[in-house]
Amino acid sequence: MLAKVISGANVGLESVPVTVEVDIASQGLPSFTLVGLADRAVEESRERVRSALKNSQADFPAKRITVNLAPADLPKEGPAFDLPIAIGLLLASGQLEKDLSDTLIVGELSLDGSLRSTHGILSYAILAQNLGLKRIFVPKENATEAAIVEGLEVYPFTNLLEVFQFLVGAKVVEPQTPTSLELTLERDYEYDFKDIKGQQQAKRALEIAAAGGHNVILKGPPGAGKTLLARSFPSILPSLTKQEALEVTKVYSVSGNLSPDLPIVTVRPFRAPHHTASYVGMIGGGNNIKPGEVSLAHRGVLFMDELPEFPRQVLEALRQPLEDKKVTISRASGSLTFPSQFILLAAHNPCPCGFLGSPNKNCVCMPGQISRYKKKMSGPLLDRIDIHLDVPYVDVEKLTGEELAENSKTVRERVERARKVQLKRFAKSGILTNSEMNNSHIKQFCQITTEALDLLKLAISQMNLSARGYHRVLKLSRTIADLAESENILTEHIAEALTYRAHEEN
Repeated sequence: MLAKVISGANVGLESVPVTVEVDIASQGLPSFTLVGLADRAVEESRERVRSALKNSQADFPAKRITVNLAPADLPKEGPAFDLPIAIGLLLASGQLEKDLSDTLIVGELSLDGSLRSTHGILSYAILAQNLGLKRIFVPKENATEAAIVEGLEVYPFTNLLEVFQFLVGAKVVEPQTPTSLELTLERDYEYDFKDIKGQQQAKRALEIAAAGGHNVILKGPPGAGKTLLARSFPSILPSLTKQEALEVTKVYSVSGNLSPDLPIVTVRPFRAPHHTASYVGMIGGGNNIKPGEVSLAHRGVLFMDELPEFPRQVLEALRQPLEDKKVTISRASGSLTFPSQFILLAAHNPCPCGFLGSPNKNCVCMPGQISRYKKKMSGPLLDRIDIHLDVPYVDVEKLTGEELAENSKTVRERVERARKVQLKRFAKSGILTNSEMNNSHIKQFCQITTEALDLLKLAISQMNLSARGYHRVLKLSRTIADLAESENILTEHIAEALTYRAHEEN
């Protein structure tokens, strides 16, 4: 007898439909064959399904069993096919009679028949919605995540026996309550702008970066406050929009980084990899291609402390995600694209010892060492960073003074007002922030006064701005104008944007 169950396979961040076909032959020696380009984890599902059925009071047919995962040319990976294979066996053997043509089934089985948490459930739920299916069966631990998708009945189960009892009508299982995205909740931050003494220019630059999604590089001696500024940066970022939250949750779900206690990402990611991170760890890849740090930081912040200490290969690989806002990983078996729309926040010292130009300590580096240190950060990489900022030592008077600094909440309110202006501006453009603008967007949305344009032309010739640098100055000026609630880009906005560009162009 032949039975078919609808399931899915995750390819990158998206899920594609897979039909689990189970055939139990009336003749032939007992065997269990699984075909359909399955990896080792899928192949091993035969033993998990066999034990799960026996431990769930079901009969395992002692006949010739063939399971096909169609389409056959699509690579299948992971243990998510356990539950659909088990249900298919129950249907094919006649132990269960039920029409499941409106149901997508996914889940990993333990040997005792219990269902384990499965990666990428949000992608499966979106697939079920796109296929026009009525419901989806998932492990109970993943039900809250799947219930984000509207218009889909999500049924949570703890074990295989419970699924069987529900299908035969012996047990009532209520659909999971739809999950609402609470994205505007106030939260406590470990670091706050009010705790940072001095550094007014740096805090102003970070406010602009947060408002427009611009990349920042901080240069300064050890102890000047670069890391504290970076760690405080998330406290001024605006809340995630619903669209952004779904994008980030999908990345974390597929990569297995979702917390069981918080199945939805409601705050912007802040990733701070160590400088010993590998190329695959940063960009993504592996035998089973998974997202790297640049994708895990999507819609959030990627903080790279001690930037020149990262491998040159890693730094140069950042060019594509910084420019295209996505990263494409190609292998012989195919290529996958992951989103990587993040704010790069980098920090480094002026030289290997850190004290070049310091008024307090003498630099002990040789000229060749300083030159090699600076060359680790290539010109094309630095050209993709909007804000270049010097972070000097804080004066003793400011450090020991009692002057109260502006707190992060106040700064965040200004940032959110600027973001709302951008959301309204780009409502029909498919982007969310000024940093995402392309050339056509710049022509359309960057209205600049004649005086400001004259200043910009002068800067292009004197500072040797590249074409990319010219466009990035315009994007930065647009954000500064949004913070000032100005419809047009004025001379002062261009002037401030150029001060953040000058350090890199010298």
